[in-house]
Amino acid sequence: MVQIGNKKLFYSVLLIVIVLALVSAGVLLRDHFRPKAVAAVEIPLVQTQVIQMTGDSQEDNYSGDVVGRYEIPVAFQVSGKLAVSNVDEGSVVQPGDLLMQVDPEDIQLSVDSSQSQLTSAEAESSLAKNNFDRSSSLYESGALSKADYESAQTAFNAAQATLNQATAQYQEASNQLQYCSLYAEDAGAITDVTAEVGQYVEAGTPVLTLVKNGDLEVEINVPENRIDDLYKASQIKVTFWALPDLSLDGQVREVAAMADPVANTFMVRISLSNPPPELKLGMTATVTVNGPGAQQQVAEIPLTAVYQTGDTPSVWVVQSDRAHLRAIKIAGFDGNQVQVGAGLNNGDIIVTAGVHELLEGQQVRLDGTAS
Repeated sequence: MVQIGNKKLFYSVLLIVIVLALVSAGVLLRDHFRPKAVAAVEIPLVQTQVIQMTGDSQEDNYSGDVVGRYEIPVAFQVSGKLAVSNVDEGSVVQPGDLLMQVDPEDIQLSVDSSQSQLTSAEAESSLAKNNFDRSSSLYESGALSKADYESAQTAFNAAQATLNQATAQYQEASNQLQYCSLYAEDAGAITDVTAEVGQYVEAGTPVLTLVKNGDLEVEINVPENRIDDLYKASQIKVTFWALPDLSLDGQVREVAAMADPVANTFMVRISLSNPPPELKLGMTATVTVNGPGAQQQVAEIPLTAVYQTGDTPSVWVVQSDRAHLRAIKIAGFDGNQVQVGAGLNNGDIIVTAGVHELLEGQQVRLDGTAS
């Protein structure tokens, strides 16, 4: 009886163990096959712009100043200390007006000395001529030997040479005295005054510039890659900051032979058609150059929309709520705006901020500011 009871107990315990094992296995299988929660993916919100293509006349604007066509650097022909200055920058002068004068004291002494030498030479020459005239009469009458006659002739020739030399020296000194004063040779305006009273000036060094009355021009500086556009321009217009209602036709008159070594730009002179009297030297001007040919369609986008990959600029175009990178061709810049000449079409939606955070084909949400 005891053995039978032990067997029943054994099988009962075994059954309980099996049941517990089956329950544990069921729990494990349930956890294994239970659907797992999917992590939520955040879709970025992007700022966008709807592209609107517009016509561009390939227009370039350059700032410049009104200058005179004929600008004459004026310098003294003698060196000395500047004693008189009757002009400033902007002074209007007429022919014969005294502009500047250097101290003539030292040159006046030279003139006085050469004049004394000239007076002495004139006296010597006169005496030698009288002696030669008497010697000629005596020689013709036979009262004077040929040797004495030739001696008188030689003395006269020497005195005449001395007189000629003294005359030249006096004339040179007189000219030097005249060169102490600068006079206006033409009517015009004074610019670039570089000398002050009391300053020592060298002969040949310009001390001012005289701009002759007459033709006015505008001087601008043009990048080397735009020089050819000037010659092909369909129209050149010039406007003025001080005269907002004035617009004049312009024409390229002169292009510098070489570029500025620092700025790498060429100095260009634009002649003006019939400038009015109110247009003055030094006024600020804007030269507008319209390129040739048909208008080019361009789109203007913010600089922040450009995604640079190597040498190729691109933008993110949103299609079906996904961002796709598209290469563009830049036609120009205007401040923080970029003019796109190729790669975009009317109605395209582009991302304008955070362009370096996107991936090709990434889903995005529009912020609603696209227009």
